[in-house]
Amino acid sequence: MDFSPIAEIFEDMYKTNSRLVLIDHLVTLFNRTPFIIIKKIIYLLQGKLSPAYEGVELGLGEKLTIKAIAESSGISVKEVEVKFGSVGDLGEVAKEIAKNKYQQTLIREKITIERIYSTFEKIAKSTGSQSQFIKLRLISSLLNDATPLESKYIIKFLLGTLRLGIAEYSIIDALAIAYTGNKNNRKKIEETYNVYTDLGTIAEILCKRNLEGLNQLQMTPLKPIRPMLAERILDPTEGLKKADGKIAFEYKLDGERVQIHKDDSEVQLFSRSLEKITKHYPDIVDSIKKFSIQNCILEAEIVPLDLETKRIQPFQELMHRKRKYNIENVIMKYPIKVFLFDILYLEGKDLTEYEYTKRRAILESTAKKNRNNSIEVVKQIVSSELKDIEIFFRNAKDDGCEGLMLKQLNSKYRAGAREFLWMKLKKEYDNTLGDNFDLTVIGALLGRGKRTGYYGALLLAVYDKNSDTFQSICKVGTGFSDRDLELIYNELKNYVVEKKYYNVNSNLKMDIWFTPKLVLEVIASEITLSPLHTAAYGLVQKNFGLALRFPKYSGRIRVDKKPEDSTNTSELIQLFNRQVKRNKL
Repeated sequence: MDFSPIAEIFEDMYKTNSRLVLIDHLVTLFNRTPFIIIKKIIYLLQGKLSPAYEGVELGLGEKLTIKAIAESSGISVKEVEVKFGSVGDLGEVAKEIAKNKYQQTLIREKITIERIYSTFEKIAKSTGSQSQFIKLRLISSLLNDATPLESKYIIKFLLGTLRLGIAEYSIIDALAIAYTGNKNNRKKIEETYNVYTDLGTIAEILCKRNLEGLNQLQMTPLKPIRPMLAERILDPTEGLKKADGKIAFEYKLDGERVQIHKDDSEVQLFSRSLEKITKHYPDIVDSIKKFSIQNCILEAEIVPLDLETKRIQPFQELMHRKRKYNIENVIMKYPIKVFLFDILYLEGKDLTEYEYTKRRAILESTAKKNRNNSIEVVKQIVSSELKDIEIFFRNAKDDGCEGLMLKQLNSKYRAGAREFLWMKLKKEYDNTLGDNFDLTVIGALLGRGKRTGYYGALLLAVYDKNSDTFQSICKVGTGFSDRDLELIYNELKNYVVEKKYYNVNSNLKMDIWFTPKLVLEVIASEITLSPLHTAAYGLVQKNFGLALRFPKYSGRIRVDKKPEDSTNTSELIQLFNRQVKRNKL
């Protein structure tokens, strides 16, 4: 399939701020795409070569890309760097530079999606001492034959900066319209995606067999499912009411949520966002391999431990496990413990339709048969007595936990759902608000004085799923150490955009705007009405949104969360209403 008409659709998408128009463009694209390459189109739209859980990365940086642009166009690296400094987008730079070269080139090989994808696969697989040279030649070969517009989007694909404003929800909407003729069928597609997290394969099946074909996609070890999520509550009484008076209470640990998959001798670990993290925890892999079961899917929390006291340490200590080298030394220096809290699959059987109490019994039995000092089942009580719950809550905090999880006894495992079947109750902050917030950075003010060269304050947002927008809720300038400022600045510079991003909804003026990407944890004293911020604007009170009072950075970058996993507007409104009700008592 020729890439040129696809690049033209991308350019139209790039110029619009309307989600409905974006979906229309996607529908047009899908309708034009042959069955044999629809999977490749979906992956490229997601900025991937395959599902996230396969862990395939292009491993390409700006410096190598600049060299490739220079080599293909016959100008110096310095000239490309100067243009990049003024334009700020290497895709646009490649497009502008290619205009002169393209007019002078007489013989060119056509650029197709198949050729682009094949070249990208070769780049991803290229390793060793000659890998940089090989990657340079591969990129240059594409750019030599590409039109200016094709060059722009080839570079954007390579750098992961496509930024067409396409969320997975938009792709699912477009698939429903293109292949079933009815947007309402998105629910079935989303439910399938929650369990079988390969959107390329789902699109391929829809293209050929319509909705009925999705029934063949079942839960399978080594393919992660989207995790079930919890709603937040402010006190145990609220949880007991929703559970008809009796509920399971578990320790809520401040660690990294992980899905552990075992299939025969192979073990893989996946993060909350479904990325493969197996290489970070070889000690866990070794322990699970010894389990006397053929296959299983377990859910757990990984927490760091103090070497001497064996007490749970803050989440940030797990960052050391992200190192690529000397992992053996890291294992010794930064020990961990695994706390199992659910089992979704065992010996070829899907357990998600079982009630929670039955899954818990199977989990305890499985752990008992496979005893391991570094793995245990998370502590739990089942009770309807507030006195028991309060004692258990205090013990959890004393043991280094961040609160409790409440789980309804008859709850089935609902992949990808956030409902009151599971609830979370965290430590109090300032005795007024019972939780922290996970917010996405959308803008910043430049720092002054001691913060010159960094950001003085960050503009943060909640996510609204219905409109696919990030809505401002607060500016945060406190809680940052010097190290935090440097770390966050270096991370955010990868996401700077020239103007406010298409799905950012904010009325404030910022010095810098960002693609919504980085998620930070923030604590606050309460939620208030705000005429300035756009979070849940007009949904609680006319002409007012919601904002956080006295927000403060907690010190935690939520590397385990995507922007779409941020605190959402529905959650925010529920918290605000409960807070108002509580203040009236």
